[in-house]
Amino acid sequence: MKKMNMESANLTEQNIDRIAALFPNVITEAKDSEGKLKRAINFDLLRQMLSEDVVEGDECYDFTWVGKKQSIIEGNKPIRKTLRPCMEESKDWEKTGNLYIEGDNLDVLKLLQGSYQNAIKMIYIDPPYNTGNDFIYRDNFAVSKEDYEEELGMFDEEDNRLFKNNESNGRFHSDWCSMMYPRLQLARNLLKDDGVIFISIDDNEVENLRKICDEVFGESCFVAQIPWRKRTAKSDVPHGLSQDYEWIICYAAPRFIACLEGGTRKYFETPDLPNKPWRIHDLTKQTSASERPNSYFTIVNPKNGEEFPANLNRTWAITEDTLPKYLMDNRIVFPEDYDFLNITKPAFRYFKEDDEKKAGDMFGYIPVSTNLPAEVGMSQDGTKDFAKLFDSKAFSFPKPVDLLKYFIKVATNFQKDALILDFFSGSATTAHAVMRLNAEDEGNRKFIMVQLPESCDEKSEAFNAGYKNICEIGKERIRRAGKKIKEEAGLNGQNLDTGFRVLKLDSTNMKDVYYSPADYSQQLLLNMESNIKEDRSDLDLLYGVMTEWCLPLSLSHSTKIIEAVKVHFVNDNDLVACFDENISETAIKDIAHRKPMRVVFRDSSFANSPDKINVSEIFKTISPDTTIKVI
Repeated sequence: MKKMNMESANLTEQNIDRIAALFPNVITEAKDSEGKLKRAINFDLLRQMLSEDVVEGDECYDFTWVGKKQSIIEGNKPIRKTLRPCMEESKDWEKTGNLYIEGDNLDVLKLLQGSYQNAIKMIYIDPPYNTGNDFIYRDNFAVSKEDYEEELGMFDEEDNRLFKNNESNGRFHSDWCSMMYPRLQLARNLLKDDGVIFISIDDNEVENLRKICDEVFGESCFVAQIPWRKRTAKSDVPHGLSQDYEWIICYAAPRFIACLEGGTRKYFETPDLPNKPWRIHDLTKQTSASERPNSYFTIVNPKNGEEFPANLNRTWAITEDTLPKYLMDNRIVFPEDYDFLNITKPAFRYFKEDDEKKAGDMFGYIPVSTNLPAEVGMSQDGTKDFAKLFDSKAFSFPKPVDLLKYFIKVATNFQKDALILDFFSGSATTAHAVMRLNAEDEGNRKFIMVQLPESCDEKSEAFNAGYKNICEIGKERIRRAGKKIKEEAGLNGQNLDTGFRVLKLDSTNMKDVYYSPADYSQQLLLNMESNIKEDRSDLDLLYGVMTEWCLPLSLSHSTKIIEAVKVHFVNDNDLVACFDENISETAIKDIAHRKPMRVVFRDSSFANSPDKINVSEIFKTISPDTTIKVI
């Protein structure tokens, strides 16, 4: 019977597995910090495997900063943390498919790797812009001032400073890059193969963000750098030049298509072509007679002999050789053919069925311009959106709901049940936009909001209004916005999902002995009643197990009493868990007869090894396909 790890996945090991599958010859061994052998990569050999020339360490284009390597290591390193459910702060816990997660998004993204890998259709984030006062993420891979100066060589041999160290110098950007890089790496793993990420940013870090995204997502995945007008021009600005625009950076998987409804062409239905709607298009092309001599000819109307010569500077779009076939297929329309057409020369006829076949799922949709419509609003509109729900300015500069709604619509027109993630959720504008769009187009999109519970300044309006941290503001906004949207939708909004499950990042559910039993004496182990922390509930353990077993955290779950023990059922029989002590054989058989896909028990539920073996034998006999583990 296997024991659950109860920690996030080791992404370094997973990456080595992927490389080993492609290049087994580059796998070698190395000693870790404790002198033990571990798998490693021969990077020199790997570079050679990926090059047609001899690799001798030649210079190449590279984007780096002090602390980059450490940030990658920290992003891949497993953690012993968990997400603890908080039902009392949630809304519609039993029915909702939405999540609100409190905690540092680096750790949260690690914990979501299993449950939501390749599951997110769209990510939107509005990270800190690194303006000098908005950077509150303090990761342990952010290099110290002393380490940075030593590695960069900021002093000469006599310890004289070589240049002035102010916020315009590298470390100011290095900390920000080190914060963003691993988070985007983890986020990439969550995107579907037709997924997309939109990132709001201003001029301070837009160049560095583009370089990071080129590395993480790939240069070929860059879609657009979209300007968003945040305000009208201000007069009191440096040099008299008002910076009124921010940027929304877009990277996407190859299969992603951005589109909006509209642009449906006008089709005609005529008695001579029943059930074959058609439209017309200009039959000329902007090419000269010298460029396309085969297209410089006179078209003759076979019905009345009228001639239509080509223009020297604008030839026909077809050649003289293909004209007979187009005439036979009713592809050429002449001015006299239909009274309702206002044309003076032949036109080309397109049939609707051809358009539908060519456009596929895109039929009836139009591409999206980087010139955003005015309806998306500016910063002042975001402030107004927030003010309509709250009586105070509890949050500064939230993005407009219509801006987020626009991008969600663009990204999910074909998938109205899509999952949207925002791991810098702030005041939860993204959640607000998801609910509003669902109300407008009867969608069933779900959201996952992640936010660090950053404390509100005691002098701020938010604190005076009773909000201790940003998460309290975000959760309250979702409650108020959801209620308002349902009221406005009336009967049509009865089935809208405006709820959310609150999960909070915390230390592991397990005591230290669970991970390092070798450090404890046998007698101490025998005296310990449980390797699970005393303050953890069954629900805490259940969500820890769901996370490790890669199950979506929005799945329904119920509890039943079977032979005097409490048994939890996740999505019916996807997972069955029992964390009670002294589970009877009768209860075990009852669970086995339900044939669950997975089942987990507490390690201390069984008195000894023979009891565990007996459980395994019961399942082998009754439900051999069930996977059994213990914590």
